[in-house]
Parts: sequence; structure tokens; C-alpha cells
Amino acid sequence: MKKITIAIDGHSSCGKSTMAKDLARKVGYIYVDTGAMYRSVTLYALQHGLIAADGSIQTEELERQMPLIHITFQLNEETGRPDTYLNNVCVEKEIRTIEVSNHVSPIAALPFVRTAMVAQQQQMGKGGGVVMDGRDIGTTVFPDAELKIFVTASAQVRAQRRYDELLQKGMPADFDEILKNVEERDYIDSHREVSPLRKADDALELDNSHMTIPEQNEWLMARFLERTA
Repeated sequence: MKKITIAIDGHSSCGKSTMAKDLARKVGYIYVDTGAMYRSVTLYALQHGLIAADGSIQTEELERQMPLIHITFQLNEETGRPDTYLNNVCVEKEIRTIEVSNHVSPIAALPFVRTAMVAQQQQMGKGGGVVMDGRDIGTTVFPDAELKIFVTASAQVRAQRRYDELLQKGMPADFDEILKNVEERDYIDSHREVSPLRKADDALELDNSHMTIPEQNEWLMARFLERTA
């Protein structure tokens, strides 16, 4: 069976990563969470004092330090899914905090950050057999991907999912704050100058607002089998 490249784009907290991880595990493909990569850069900036209390970013210093930021993924034997590592330190939990969520879109909009991350992503996905999710995979990173999916859901549904996820992990969560964050990220992601979030012309759209995880996984597997038959 020919190995293809699968690009899954969409809004924040719409279940892209869950779909992508599950499909990759089932078909034996490599999974790359590009959102985690931008979250890792954001965490690095926070840890190194490059984001001020008012949210402003020391862009020149961050650009200077970009070569020091190395992001990798390692399989977690317990969960069967990859964890994100920033400079060889597992940051899977740290990058999911609301503090990182509040700053990731402005960081991800910086052209030099996107250039660095896209180069890493293209290297990871060279040769096919990869499932990658993010905001610009089907439009910028892999415009020639054989299967492109654009996932969406209402802001309220996505905020509730994020809220439930944080509670399950024992992390503090405020629904109204999360909803505000989701709506702000939608605007920033869709209006940035470099690689804005948009549906690729040849992408299949999936609104999973009222779908269970097994239902969306079944839908995605059917699309995969169609493209690899």
C-alpha cells in the first residue's frame, strides 16, 4: 500500500490532534503535532522572559534564540502516543496550560517562527507515511498532500472540550476564560499575514460539533482508505 501524506487543519480545540494521533497509530504512520511545536516555542519564550506582562514579545531576541529551540516527539509507552520534547525535556503538560494558550497565536504569527517550524515539519514529513495537523499544513507545509482535511466546530463546543480536558488532567480551568481564548485565537489565526488559517481548495471539510470521537475516527479512516485503495 502506498504511503501518503495526510494534512489535517482546523481551528483550535476542534479535535484535530486526537483524530490525527488515532489514525497514525492505526495505520502505522508518523504523527506530528505542529500546534505543540508552536506551543513549545511559546513556552520557551515565557521561560526566558521574552513575553512581557502586557503580552508584548521581544521579537528580536526571540529570533536570535530560535536556533537554540529544538523540538522533537517521543513515543510514550504508557499512552501509546507521542509526547513533545523541548530541548530534550518533556513539556507535554506544560504546553497545554492556559498561559501558553493565551500567548501562542501571536508567537505563531511571527514570520521567522513559522519559517523555522515549517522547515522542521517538512523535514519530518519527507517521504510520506505521515499524519500532520495544524493551521497551514494543507496550504503551506504540504500543499501536495494526497489527503487534506479541514476540521471545524462551534466555539462553544470547542471551549467545552478544552475545559473538560483540563479538568481531566487536574489542571485549573475557567470556561469563560477558555471561550474568550478560543475566539481570540480564531481571529488571530485567520487574520495573520503569514500562512493564515484557511481551508485548502482541495480539502474535505468536517464539522464535528456533534460527533463522538469514534464517529469522527471512522469518518477519517474511510477517507484514508479511499485515498490509498
